[in-house]
Amino acid sequence: MENKTTNIKKIALETIEQEATSIKGLLNFITDDFETIVTLLYKNKGRVIVSGIGKSAIIAQKIVATFNSTGTPSLFLHAAEAIHGDLGMVRPGDVLIIISKSGNSPEIKALVPLIKNFGNTIIGMTGNMESFLSKSSDHVLNTTVSREACPNNLAPTSSTTAQLVMGDALAVCLMELNGFTGDDFARFHPGGSLGKQLYTTVADLIADNPVPKVLPGTPIPETVIEMTGKRLGATAVVNEDDTVYGIITDGDLRRMLHNKTAITGTLASDICSKNPKTINENQLAVKAFDIMRQHDITHMIVTDKNNIYKGILHIHDLIKEGII
Repeated sequence: MENKTTNIKKIALETIEQEATSIKGLLNFITDDFETIVTLLYKNKGRVIVSGIGKSAIIAQKIVATFNSTGTPSLFLHAAEAIHGDLGMVRPGDVLIIISKSGNSPEIKALVPLIKNFGNTIIGMTGNMESFLSKSSDHVLNTTVSREACPNNLAPTSSTTAQLVMGDALAVCLMELNGFTGDDFARFHPGGSLGKQLYTTVADLIADNPVPKVLPGTPIPETVIEMTGKRLGATAVVNEDDTVYGIITDGDLRRMLHNKTAITGTLASDICSKNPKTINENQLAVKAFDIMRQHDITHMIVTDKNNIYKGILHIHDLIKEGII
């Protein structure tokens, strides 16, 4: 069993190394032609339609998803379905990216002449520069690989990885040219945990939380009652005008008891952490998490723009909302 395990690791490492080599080989294909293609896509007023057959069709779908989520309107067209009616989605002005490792698949040979008759621009993405697709396209993205990671050099592995990376290179270049920002990204990703990270503010998370607070001169017994009643494991210590003075957490109380500090006569100001980490209520919740993680804390004081105390954010609020 030990030898088999060793072989498994060896095969996996060889696979990753072979695919990494294939990706690195793409550096040789980022030429002036690549720049011409990106400029064409950037200036194009129509949509980008990406097509393929077999494994290349799956890569085409991923590239379409990446284009759409980063500001380049795109559609997927399956090469086989195209010649059975789906060509109706192609409009004048659309640019087609057709993906095929061999460039000689029967479906590709049937599709390309039809697209050319429509007058649309064709960008071929292929690993065979002598293929039908390469010679018939207006522009070509070279994704040639030395060999597949498959031990028989047959199953699409390195070649599909190269196609995927070339698609990502196109998408990122177009993002830069289009000035696509984080705010744009948020508009296109409103759902799921990613959407929550991009939209949810600290104020959203503490809206229904209790707001524990005591004055610096509050005796410890009253402070404990405030903390217990509000059930956040902490309380803010605020001045008369509600500006932040400090914070007391369960940990501060435990340290007080460990040090045998007398409860009677001890005030909130005596044990609180002064100048605590604070965050503006309008900041994104994910920013609060970054600060908590960086400083290894579980509570943060929330304030408005005038440093007026608004509440306490607990790490559990972030977890419950799915921010982390």
